[in-house]
Amino acid sequence: MLAYGLLALGLSAVLAIVTWSVVSDYLTQQRAESAESVTSDNAAALRYGLFGAPQPCVPARERADCSGLELQPGVEVLQVLRTLPSTDAAASMAYVGDKWYSLTGKPSDLPPDLIQNALAGNIVQRRIEVSGQRALAVGVPMGRPDEAYFEWHPLGALDSTLLKLKLTLIAAAIATALVGLAVGRLASTLALRPLAELTRVADEVARGKLDARLLAEQDRDLGGLARSFNQTAAALERRVAADARFAGDVSHELRTPLMTMLNSMQLIQNHRAELPAAVREPVELLGDDLDRFRRLVIDLLEISRDDGGDRGSREIVRIADLVRAAADATAGREVTTVEPEAEGLTLQADKRRLERVIANLVENAEDHAGGCKGVGVEAGGLGVIITVDDAGPGIAAEDRTRIFERFGRGETSGRGRGVGLGLAIVARHVQWHHGTIQVTTRPGGGARFVVELPAKTS
Repeated sequence: MLAYGLLALGLSAVLAIVTWSVVSDYLTQQRAESAESVTSDNAAALRYGLFGAPQPCVPARERADCSGLELQPGVEVLQVLRTLPSTDAAASMAYVGDKWYSLTGKPSDLPPDLIQNALAGNIVQRRIEVSGQRALAVGVPMGRPDEAYFEWHPLGALDSTLLKLKLTLIAAAIATALVGLAVGRLASTLALRPLAELTRVADEVARGKLDARLLAEQDRDLGGLARSFNQTAAALERRVAADARFAGDVSHELRTPLMTMLNSMQLIQNHRAELPAAVREPVELLGDDLDRFRRLVIDLLEISRDDGGDRGSREIVRIADLVRAAADATAGREVTTVEPEAEGLTLQADKRRLERVIANLVENAEDHAGGCKGVGVEAGGLGVIITVDDAGPGIAAEDRTRIFERFGRGETSGRGRGVGLGLAIVARHVQWHHGTIQVTTRPGGGARFVVELPAKTS
């Protein structure tokens, strides 16, 4: 676009300069020739009125020798000057018989060199300024030695015409540059539209929409790239689906032996008092690891369900009631505070996914950050804002994106009972609801997870 605009501006500027140079020179030359012609004709008329000389002796454009002529009896120079035809000359004056005669204008307005050249027998002109007005002074010899006729013609009309021409050319150059920018934008938009579409589809794939495809396979220029991209995206989708099925199958297969181990561990813990003291600590450690193993299997099932293309089901839910039930049940105590304006908010949501979001955030606070300090629900943002505060040391700025990755942990995270999938599941489920999640610092210390979801008033 910039190249088109600069090219148009350069061409229009060159054209404007050439046009200005040619037209201004032509108009200036025409004005000078017209002024000289009018002054010469008036000089000839004055010469004839004063001396009654035959036409061959009249010095118009050709110099003639009229030195032997004498003024006609009873003829006054001023009277003859008054009989000259009216022209656009602002002043006319004559130097005859070693004396100045003038109807308008003053001889002092004329440049001395112009006067000397005219009296020497030459037709001469000069640009002058009289009372702040630009003019063209013309001197024409009368034929007899040291006599000449002078006029000066205003250049205001010529200057006005040249100014209008200049402004017109500048406006035309600017308009041409703007048109060039518009044409460049249109051309670049048309040329880059397939690349913009490629960027959009690639971004969708990067955000997890693996079924996004380019529709430019028949494009003459980008057809090959589109086909290659679509094949890559399809292969990636098949690979992710296969991995999800594998993770789901493994998780399902692990559930039976896991349940057996958990039941056995529960039985052992019920008879913990009967165990030798040396065995009790290993049994407790084994119980903790079995609990982590259970969480891993549940999270893997959840992840594989999403990766496998589970579309879920949407229903109308009251956000305040859902958050209150999920958060309080997970924490084992009342931790939820709902602002009055948020009590009536509803959301088209997958109830299971949204409950999992709240439960995972509260579990994260309980297991890794010293406990959940509170869960808040208020109207705002996209519709509703849900906050989960913890009592931990907070999360470093460089870790606030990494903790939402699979098996991602912040530097301040303890071992706890998690396996690094809980927050990844939260991010996936919030995105599924077209919401956003971010981590900030809680006033007073600790971390605050902020979830914004689109909601409506019921």
